[in-house]
Amino acid sequence: MQIHEFKGFPNPARVRMALAEKGLFDAASFVQVDVPGGAHREPAYLAINDQGVVPSLVLDDGTVICECTAITEYLDHLAGDPVLTGRGAKERAMIHMVQRRVEAGFLDAVATYFHHATPGLGPLIETHQNPVWGERQRERAIATMHWMEQRLAASDYLVMDRFTIADITAFAGFAFAGFAAIPIPDACPRLAAYAERLRARPSAAVAA
Repeated sequence: MQIHEFKGFPNPARVRMALAEKGLFDAASFVQVDVPGGAHREPAYLAINDQGVVPSLVLDDGTVICECTAITEYLDHLAGDPVLTGRGAKERAMIHMVQRRVEAGFLDAVATYFHHATPGLGPLIETHQNPVWGERQRERAIATMHWMEQRLAASDYLVMDRFTIADITAFAGFAFAGFAAIPIPDACPRLAAYAERLRARPSAAVAA
């Protein structure tokens, strides 16, 4: 397997963490795409991923899988425990419901704030900024952190009673939020402790 990525970015970190959790990290090779330099918009990479985003998973038979959730689904079915995306209809639905809430309301919201309301990756990359929309998404990210704080009252993890893909997405969200200077609210002590637990996982070391 080849992972086309830019190491240190939040979405590649999600795939790296999933690989490590599944014991598949050494089965993958990593190809760096210079996103800050614009390599993701060059024909060579667009031939792999026509959306021009990272990461992309390229299998040995040439199949390309994009989107972090799709890549994690593939990895989850490739190996056994731990199961990151759920067993059975109800469990899978619950995990994916929460994962999507964290992805859209936290990770993607932080990313939108970063790309629209800050200098982001610079003028060569950030060509269409809307600062008002960016600030609105910062508010959404903070609101989602309060929602996660409430969920953590019942469990050490965001859904079910174990580490799942939803927690991987949250880990990436915390990393990006820290980089974008959006702190965990003081009113969210459970969330702060949860973030530290995620950072302490062995898989976090290879995700960064």
